[in-house]
Amino acid sequence: MIKNVLKPAILIIICILFAYNLKAQKATKPNVIAYYTGNGTVIDSFPIEKISHLIYSFAHLKGDSINIHSAKDSALIAQMVGLKKRNPDLKVMIALGGWGGCAPCSEVFSRDNGRKTFAKTTKSLLDYFKADGIDLDWEYPAVVGHPGHQYMEADKQNFTALIKELRKSLGKKAEISFAAGGTKNCIDSCFEWDKVMPLVNRVNLMSYDLVSGYATVSGHHTPLYSTPQQQLSADFGVKAMLAYGVPANKIALGAAFYARIFQNTTDANNGLYQPTKFLSGIASKSFKTEFTAEKGYKYFWDDVAKAPYYYNAETKRLATFDDAKSIALKTKYVINQKLNGIMFWELTEDSYANGLLDEIDKAIKP
Repeated sequence: MIKNVLKPAILIIICILFAYNLKAQKATKPNVIAYYTGNGTVIDSFPIEKISHLIYSFAHLKGDSINIHSAKDSALIAQMVGLKKRNPDLKVMIALGGWGGCAPCSEVFSRDNGRKTFAKTTKSLLDYFKADGIDLDWEYPAVVGHPGHQYMEADKQNFTALIKELRKSLGKKAEISFAAGGTKNCIDSCFEWDKVMPLVNRVNLMSYDLVSGYATVSGHHTPLYSTPQQQLSADFGVKAMLAYGVPANKIALGAAFYARIFQNTTDANNGLYQPTKFLSGIASKSFKTEFTAEKGYKYFWDDVAKAPYYYNAETKRLATFDDAKSIALKTKYVINQKLNGIMFWELTEDSYANGLLDEIDKAIKP
């Protein structure tokens, strides 16, 4: 009789534990965050079901207010929100700024009335489009960014005041995120981490362009790990943020859906860590036709950095990028380190099918 009573009880406990385990697995699934600069004619072609956050890029300041500069872009945002019919869990966010797009930010956000107007107009804009949040891509508070853009030490505290005003205006439900440069200078100097992070949903770590357009020595622009020759990497940025007390579950790791091409003055060491100058960028969807053996390119894998690159010994050109292998490793890193998710720049540069987004999705699935 006792055995007969215990069996159903044990089965119930097993079912509860199984259901709890499934819920826990779902809760820890990393976010997949895509910036988008394209147009409305192609966005439907991407596998939106594999994205958690889609970020319109970019809104800018007009006076003290957030502004969408054209009717075409307004239609695009509405179309992005409409993609929730395909993916009900999708969050659509509006990004402010970008490289070269935040020239007045330092001045506007230094003023209490400037911050209040911005927060108020952001609330109106999100309500109008039924969008889910704002992403601040101010490059950069308190340190040098785009040539000619104003910056000052007080930006660091003003950024905190801006986040407080946004959270007050938008309420608890709206998402707030911001992009942070992956350099030591930005991580150390741009933000009051202890004051900002409790108020936001995540920080998007730009762990790409780590060898910049101003670089004089070649290297990996988006490596997962540091090397003896190159300190900056995705792992370096994450560890630096963790050291400041940033919660792991609020860090989104950045990946690049494009290559940066540099031209060296020597062909030593298969192109790595040599005197160089930046030439251009190329979208990942064009890699198969651009980086061919017929054009002189040879593929290399750096097992320390966990990063790929192509080198053309004849032209002395080095291409540094993320590919299927490095993207999968970055995604697994996000899962293992219990980070918030993986973010990438940007969706327009991916293939419609069998692209890097698909590799992220495969790496997330058991």
